[in-house]
Amino acid sequence: MTRLSVEMLAADAPEPITSAGHAQLGIAVLAGIAVIVLLITKFKLHAFLSLTIGSLALGAFAGAPLDKAITSFTTGLGSTVAGVGVLIALGAILGKMLADSGGADQIVDTILAKASGRTMPWAMVLIASVIGLPLFFEVGVVLLIPVVLMVAKRGNYSLMRIGIPALAGLSVMHGLVPPHPGPLVAIDAVKANLGVTLALGVLVAIPTVVIAGPLFARYAARWVDVPAPERMIPQRASEELERRPGFGATLATILLPVVLMLSKALVDIVIDDPTHTVQRTFDVIGSPLIALLAAVLVGIFTLLRPAGFAKERVSQLVEKGLAPIAGILLIVGAGGGFKQTLIDSGVGQMILDISKDWSIPALLLAWLIAVAIRLATGSATVATISAAGLVAPLAADMSTTHTALLVLAIGAGSLFFSHVNDAGFWLVKEYFGLSVGQTLKTWSVMETIISVVAGGVVLLLSLII
Repeated sequence: MTRLSVEMLAADAPEPITSAGHAQLGIAVLAGIAVIVLLITKFKLHAFLSLTIGSLALGAFAGAPLDKAITSFTTGLGSTVAGVGVLIALGAILGKMLADSGGADQIVDTILAKASGRTMPWAMVLIASVIGLPLFFEVGVVLLIPVVLMVAKRGNYSLMRIGIPALAGLSVMHGLVPPHPGPLVAIDAVKANLGVTLALGVLVAIPTVVIAGPLFARYAARWVDVPAPERMIPQRASEELERRPGFGATLATILLPVVLMLSKALVDIVIDDPTHTVQRTFDVIGSPLIALLAAVLVGIFTLLRPAGFAKERVSQLVEKGLAPIAGILLIVGAGGGFKQTLIDSGVGQMILDISKDWSIPALLLAWLIAVAIRLATGSATVATISAAGLVAPLAADMSTTHTALLVLAIGAGSLFFSHVNDAGFWLVKEYFGLSVGQTLKTWSVMETIISVVAGGVVLLLSLII
């Protein structure tokens, strides 16, 4: 029988909820994940309820008293929401400001005006990557689809030649670059440095999006040659506005939190003295909360005021921006509860014990676990949260850079082969007017390329830095 050490639990829970052998724990993990998968896929239950029930099932299968399992779940839920909830909310507000003010359309139109035929796929990648920084994937898709369809129609381009690069840019940002929910939760779970993870995430994202975007789009366009469905071209936000913010101001607002967080990471490396005034200053302004809050406040003057938004409308916009993220916050929180149940039941220690006898690198193990959960549940966020909880103990002895790479390995694995149990699969299928087979040959293959290339780049970087 294996009992968790007091030292391990000190950072995560007041006491272990069970003492179980590796075999029982392994069965408990599989059973808990199976419950979540069945509830999401077979019974179409919301991911929040599925994760809650799955967490309690995991505790029960592991032999824990039900009250201890409930305590672990609620503790994990509370700490996760406390750690990333405000950041997700601020990111949602910034994304709503960007969309409703016409700032996103301004960036799109400016870049497309300078793009020619051959450079159009690269322009789409650039647009999607920039817009995808503050936006959730689903919001980014809804925002960019009209642009993709209009460009394909007016320029007589293959829909896949234009669409795949845009989807790749959004997906890579969603899986690898904070402040998206998945990377934020993984950073919180393994105690990674956000600035370093952001910098390395951008570094990994560049070759990944190039290969999975414009380069793969050439082949996707040959495999699936479909016209842009006119019925799916909705009205753009800025068509209702008399004026909209400028390109430079919009771009500066989007990049402000990224610059602040990266500046903090750079100062930490250069100065490396927690008592130094400069480092303490950047520790404050480069913290995710202050960086995103600053972008939102700046956005009121650079995005909303130029678009003619009155004070009352600004308040309404913030309220509307927060409403859609209730489900996301609950899913992320429940995922944190599931993670804590995994840790408290001894699964983290079990992974440590078993992995000592394996020759498989920790980063590859993290990627494989995320892949398995992604394939089973269809949710990149659930895969990221669950995998982060399982491999968090592996980060204990890692350097700052390798802990950041562990987060990116998890994020890369969470994007592997989107198929029929993923809401994103159906979103792309319907917007592009594709069949299930065509969506598998384009979107699903693109997601797999992103996952494999990003995972490979992460492993390569781990050998260098």
